[in-house]
Amino acid sequence: MGQSHFHKPTTQMLDAASIGLSGLCLAHCLVLPLLTAGLPVFGQFSESELIHQILVLIAAPLSVWAFWRSGGWRDYRISGFGGLGIFLLGIAAFYPPLLPYEAPLSIVGALLLAAAHLFNATRKKALL
Repeated sequence: MGQSHFHKPTTQMLDAASIGLSGLCLAHCLVLPLLTAGLPVFGQFSESELIHQILVLIAAPLSVWAFWRSGGWRDYRISGFGGLGIFLLGIAAFYPPLLPYEAPLSIVGALLLAAAHLFNATRKKALL
């Protein structure tokens, strides 16, 4: 019988997953506060720094891996937007003095990171 081969995810799947994580971050910052107004139980999740930290710890390495595998890191738009997005998400999640600015920093960071993955996905199609 043949050897089993490790299935390598395509960079398009990695970009899509990273965009999805950015969307989760945006939902966490924008939707959960609205739910908090009506449902006090969700307030625990809305204000939880741990949730934001976990999302960043998943999104950052996944994004770097996607950019590295695709070679997109060589494009200044991808590395610039992606790097700045990861940086903003990281300082919003892990630097307590910026806690009052956590939501705006996270929103901008998530949008920049999603834009980098969008550039990466469309760049690859343009090269085909």
